[in-house]
Amino acid sequence: MDTSNPSVLVNGDILPNYVGRRVRIVIQVLRPDVNGLIGISTDDKQINVKGRQLPSPVTTFVEVIGVADTAQSLEAETVTNFGDAFDKNNFNQLCQLANGEYRHLFI
Repeated sequence: MDTSNPSVLVNGDILPNYVGRRVRIVIQVLRPDVNGLIGISTDDKQINVKGRQLPSPVTTFVEVIGVADTAQSLEAETVTNFGDAFDKNNFNQLCQLANGEYRHLFI
């Protein structure tokens, strides 16, 4: 595992804290966009994903690793299909742990 450039687990509320940094987020895809995807984070915030390297076909849920360029968008490095069923609540709680009291347990 390459730990030289880690990505922080985020949801829509946490994303603005990491503008300019590499992040990892799971979104529910609403629709494709000219520049990428538009989706909803696990805490129901709209997220715009820019990038042309999208899997085909795209499933309902995808994990995006990339650099946050605004409080609601990121430039995708990789987009990975996560299927059509995903527990948004569990991932949202994981993001809160990874950015809170237990931050030291995560890269």
